[in-house]
Order: sequence, then C-alpha cells, then structure tokens
Amino acid sequence: MEFDLQWLLLGLPVAFALGWMASRLDLRQWKREQHESPRAYFKGLNLLLNEQQDKAIDAFIEAVQHDPDTSDLHFALGSLFRRRGEVERAVRVHQHLLNRADLPAAERDRAQHGLAQDYMKAGLFDRAEEAWKALEGTAFDTEARLALLTLHERARDWRAAVDDATKLERNSGTGSYASRIAHYWCELALEADARQHADEAEDALRKAREAAPQAARPLMLLGQRAHAAGQHAQALECWRQLRVAQPGAFALIARNYAKSAAAAGVSPQALAELQEQYARTPSLDLLAAIGLLDPEPAAQRRRVAAHLAQHPSLSAAGELLRLRGQGADDELSSVASAMAHAARPLQRYRCAACGFEAQNYFWQCPGCLNWDSYPTQRLEDL
Repeated sequence: MEFDLQWLLLGLPVAFALGWMASRLDLRQWKREQHESPRAYFKGLNLLLNEQQDKAIDAFIEAVQHDPDTSDLHFALGSLFRRRGEVERAVRVHQHLLNRADLPAAERDRAQHGLAQDYMKAGLFDRAEEAWKALEGTAFDTEARLALLTLHERARDWRAAVDDATKLERNSGTGSYASRIAHYWCELALEADARQHADEAEDALRKAREAAPQAARPLMLLGQRAHAAGQHAQALECWRQLRVAQPGAFALIARNYAKSAAAAGVSPQALAELQEQYARTPSLDLLAAIGLLDPEPAAQRRRVAAHLAQHPSLSAAGELLRLRGQGADDELSSVASAMAHAARPLQRYRCAACGFEAQNYFWQCPGCLNWDSYPTQRLEDL
C-alpha cells in the first residue's frame, strides 16, 4: 500500500496549529500563575508591615499554593508561625523543606536553622540541641555554638560548656571566653567538693586559673577551701594574690581574710594590708574586717564616723549608732535598729545587665544569666 503524500501535507499544518494552541494555553496559564504568586506574596508583605499577621499568613499560604517549590515563601511562613507562637506549624514547614530532595545545601542549612529556632521557642531543648549540632561546620556554625553554649549552661552541663566556649574562642572570633571558661571550672570544683572529691576539685580550680589567671573567682575559691581546711597561711596567700589582681573583689572575702590572719598569728601585718586596701577602695566590709583585728570600741567609732563623713550612707549611719548605743539606753538602740532596717534594701547587689537585685553576690545573674554582671559594691556604695 502506497503512502499518500497529500495526507502528510494536510496533517503537518494541523499538527502545527494544535501544538501552537497548546503552547499558547500553557504559556497563558504559566503567566497567570506567575502573576498571581508575586501578587499574593506582596500582599502578604504589605499586611506584615502593617502588623496584620493573621491576614499575612493567609496571603503567604495562598502564595505557597500557587508556587509550592518557592522555598523563600516557606521560610517566611515558618518565621511568621514561630513569631505567633504556632510552633508546631512552623516545625512542619521547616521539616517539609528538609524532606525535599531537590533543596540546595545552603537552603537545607537554612531550614535546619529555622527548625532549631522552632524547638528553642517551644522549649524542646533536647531536640533543639540536636538541631543546632547538625549546623556545626555550616554558615550558621557560630550561632549554633552560641546556642549550644546557652543550652549547656541552662542544663548545668559545665564540661560541655567548656568545650563549646573553647571552640568559640578558637574559631569564631567573637571575643574572649576565658573568664567564662574559668567560671565553668569553678562550678565543676564546687560540684566535686559537694561529692567530697577534693582532688577533682583542686584539678578543676587549677584549670580555672590556667584559663584566666587574673580572674577573681578561682583565687577566692582556693582561699575559701584552704580557710575551711584550717590552712590559713595558704588562704592568706591566695587572697593576697586576689587583692593585687582584682582589688575590687577583695571586699567580698575581707572578713574571712581577717579571721585567717588572726588564726595564723599575723594580725598586725594583715591589719596594715586591710587599712591600705581601705584607702584604695573604701567600704563598710573592709571596715568590718579591720574591726575584727582592732576591736577597740573607741577606734571603731572613729573609723566609722570618718567613713560616714566621707561616704554618707544609711548603713554607715546605722553602724555608728549601733556602736554608740552599746551599753547605752534602749532608745538609741531602737533608733540604730530602725536605721539598719531602713538601710537593708540598699545593701543589695544589682545586676548591671538586667537590674536584678540580690542580698548575696552572684557570679552569674539569676535573672538574665549573664556572667560577671554584678558590681562588687552594694547599691549604696555605687
């Protein structure tokens, strides 16, 4: 059977016409989808700028439906869900992105970063830790290590915190972490002492001093451990180093310094050192320590009166009334007690970062969890 060329000549134009019509339809549909997707996106952006988050989320969902392969829209949607507290929906968005096999490596890291933030927001710290660890070695490496450091501090996993801070100081260029590393070793020393593992505590304090030789806390702890063990000469040596390295922090242990000096039989030398320190950084704590080594009542009254004249405060006034009221009538004693009560709120330490006040000195603020944010002076001395 011969093939009739006439049919071929008739069929080619028909096929061309059908193909052209199909392409035009596809092109129109593509253009319509491309037009609708940016319009929904910009609508959502405008609503977001006007702080209408509910309507913005609806607009972004519409944009994602028109173009499900656009990862930027998914990231915007996940961020909105997290900000609104809808963490489960944010997690689903970021997990959906991570499950896409065609997602580039940079976008996959970005989705992993969003997922880690979702878990942090939800308080799922164990999952957050795993998510942050997956970001090590990526563009989010520094942020991941900082987040892990925060998580390990919250969990009081001090050894892991030491590793995190060491890596940050070595690689990130975000500043020195030597002081914080010293604090972590001090925390480990306290835990070892609580378990009565003296050798382990000494090793931790040695590492704390290696990390930050000029830090105040390791020297204070070394002195306090020696003081508690009756090794007063060793305690005095540690605290003398503290007085040289961190004179402002010396007032925190001034009373114990005086007690160890009396026990070691070196009261005159210690008294001269305390008086020298008071001349540099006057405080009632140092006066109290001086009073332990020179308890003569008239001398104490003179010292407190001179301090009150130079540094007026309720605490100094109350202390002077107390000293003058010893053995006197009950009225003066009552006034001294009232003055001491009024001065008590001013005898607190205040965090310079968040303003959290405490009667005791903290190396890490219980409010904002910052380290070394407490001045060593009380409120009325600032």
